[in-house]
Amino acid sequence: MRVAVLLEDRCQPKKCNDECQVFCPPVRNGIECIVMHEGSGKPIISEPLCIGCGICINKCPFDALVITNLPEELKSDMIHRYGENGFRLFRLPAPREEQVVGILGANGMGKSTAINLLSGTIRPNLGDWLIDGDQPWEDVLETFPRGELRDFMTTVSEGGVRIAVKPQYVDKIPRAFDGKVSALLERVDQRGVITETAEALAIDHLFERKLPELSGGELQRVAIAATLLKDADVYFFDEPSSYLDIHERMRMVKIIQELSQSGKRVIVIEHDIAILDVLCDLIHVVYGERAAYGIFTPPRTTRTAINAYLDGFLEQENVRIRDKPIRFQRGRQRGEEIGDPILEWGDLEKSLGSFHLKTESGKVHSSEVVGVVGPNATGKTTMVKMIAGELEMDAGWCTMEAKVSYKPQHVKPDFAGTVQLWLDCEIGNKWRQGEFNSTVIRPLQIDKLLEQDARRLSGGELQAVNIAICLGKDADLYLLDEPSAHLDANARMEAAKAIRKTMEVNEKAAMVIDHDIYFIDIISDSLLVFEGEGGMEGTAVGPLPLRNGMNRFLEQVEITFRRDQDSHRPRINKLDSRKDREQKARGEYFYSG
Repeated sequence: MRVAVLLEDRCQPKKCNDECQVFCPPVRNGIECIVMHEGSGKPIISEPLCIGCGICINKCPFDALVITNLPEELKSDMIHRYGENGFRLFRLPAPREEQVVGILGANGMGKSTAINLLSGTIRPNLGDWLIDGDQPWEDVLETFPRGELRDFMTTVSEGGVRIAVKPQYVDKIPRAFDGKVSALLERVDQRGVITETAEALAIDHLFERKLPELSGGELQRVAIAATLLKDADVYFFDEPSSYLDIHERMRMVKIIQELSQSGKRVIVIEHDIAILDVLCDLIHVVYGERAAYGIFTPPRTTRTAINAYLDGFLEQENVRIRDKPIRFQRGRQRGEEIGDPILEWGDLEKSLGSFHLKTESGKVHSSEVVGVVGPNATGKTTMVKMIAGELEMDAGWCTMEAKVSYKPQHVKPDFAGTVQLWLDCEIGNKWRQGEFNSTVIRPLQIDKLLEQDARRLSGGELQAVNIAICLGKDADLYLLDEPSAHLDANARMEAAKAIRKTMEVNEKAAMVIDHDIYFIDIISDSLLVFEGEGGMEGTAVGPLPLRNGMNRFLEQVEITFRRDQDSHRPRINKLDSRKDREQKARGEYFYSG
């Protein structure tokens, strides 16, 4: 089965010479395999007439075409298709009673489309885009095998399913509602449990605050609360861990699991694999080509699904979804190649309103990546801003000779122009070739965004470009605040490797704030650990060796990690399990042996 997809956002008919049509062999032989739309000037590709030569793909100056062959048996599994050369989705995840079902995969694979189909917002067209929305439900239901999904979609067809969705980008919520937190929650409360929900998520002190005044983590918890307050049959949580620290993430895990155990169906899209692992009962992996097609696998146990995803090979489907597996080093001695100190500090202090930060003495060396961890609102961003020169210190000392490049926590799409022009303005020609291009630009797939308007990038795309700009600047020390936010699981691993390799190759240093334990584990040689009471006081300890730092950090939140015996990835132990109790007794909260 041949699939031909035009990526509309990339296609620029006014800037090209119709290379896709001009060089197409069937067209040159008089066969109308590619015709140009009279209105838009964009190509329309006939899949039956296409010979799959790939010439149009290589000739397109904007990388706007995807043509690939898929197994013929997938044709009967096509659930939805957007237009003749549009995105198509194969199979759906199945919501299950009293189970949390996870979805793991790259962005742009159809997760949002799947939610719309399962909620009844979109009726499946089974690939026939010409009768979109008018496909008889009888025909739709016959395509699903008997079981959980067919029973669920039957209920959807009868209009008997109530849906609650927590959106992905919570920072957009204040644009839709700028009133007080209490007003928002009262508006959506259908279950009459505002007090209990607010206490469980520790947001009861935010009731009199307006939404635009909230931090990212506070907005996330309010969004989760608003979703939980709705009386629904199925709850969809899209990236519920973003902006939350590890303690808040574990609290979110407990609340969602209790919701599932009460008889509700729950589906979670999450890119923090450690959280997905401990939260879900089953996981669907979704793979394919970004913005072209997505294929959901049948559900697998969490361990099997995650290990297959990290390995990059889905054995049951006999499909490789990644060129190289993602490896976690076991017992690796980190920091062996670090050089001379690039930055040193001691007894720093800073007060902001009622909050007070103080640090011990510390230093960062060349070729070293320092992970920065700790609860929210304990001063991590404040310290990084002092090092970057954006805040003045009240007391203490810090060597200021190092040239600094800084990526802030919240990145904004405020550049008027294409991504290519943005890169040129910020870092010159460095991104076009050489080590930086192969280490950063291509792994983060920024080369596929060059013609896009910077103001129209998604959250993950915007994050990737900002990471590249930060790493592309000439500096001694690179400061990155939450670089994993909005990146999918694969992009997070690629970003971690890009940051590490940039420091090693150029003998530079980096300090990276993040809450994703997988990301921190891959990237860090040492840890700067923040302790204290959020919003009141914070203390920075270290940098400490990675294992020592992780043990000190995780002891604060009473969470233990073990290593998976096959992939060596960190896995969260269930609270009060035998492994959890044994490791706590030994003081080994982060097991790396």
